Amino acid sequence: MIRFNKISKDEAVKVTVESIVKGHHNVTYKGIRAVKCPFDYLMYQMILWEVKPDLVIEIGTNKGGGALYIADLLDLIGKGELHTIDIVNIIDPKIKEHHRIKYFDVGWEAYDINLANGFEKILIIEDASHQYIDTIGILNKFHHIVSKDSYFIIEDGIINELGLEKEFKGGPLKAIREFLTTHPEYTVDRKWCDMFGKNGTFNVNGYLKKNI
Repeated sequence: MIRFNKISKDEAVKVTVESIVKGHHNVTYKGIRAVKCPFDYLMYQMILWEVKPDLVIEIGTNKGGGALYIADLLDLIGKGELHTIDIVNIIDPKIKEHHRIKYFDVGWEAYDINLANGFEKILIIEDASHQYIDTIGILNKFHHIVSKDSYFIIEDGIINELGLEKEFKGGPLKAIREFLTTHPEYTVDRKWCDMFGKNGTFNVNGYLKKNI
């Protein structure tokens, strides 16, 4: 009869949404802060390889590690340009110098959407303030330029799971629910949302695929 010793305190596995949230603030890419859930980083490279976009618009640059990661993935694919948008000019030189990145510090409202003209496949990532008013505004401004079979990724619906929806006035999930009622061309792609378990992502119900 095989007997197993009791798992020691140092060998125990204890992972929670809260522990992942705390840890993801320490994530870097090439030494630059890149605040995203590690599950979503994995899915991003799969989605980009599947879609092979000509243009990615990232709304919410923060320190820019995520933008650099996306640009490097586009390098591996061999095509694509990244427009990353924020409201302050504090970006690392490594990001500004990347040949696939164009940085805009004008905010999403002032970004000229005509800059997307001429690109065949477009994918958009919304990672701005996570306030409902911003998320719904971004969805309404940009939804029509996303390409068929591409994605409008809405980040950080996880705030509802963390009990912060009141602080963010309903946050991304309120905006997603409202948006989907009038835009049947988009559906929540459960392939990504549920890859690691039901909404095992910080982007809860946030992988919106454009089907039409």
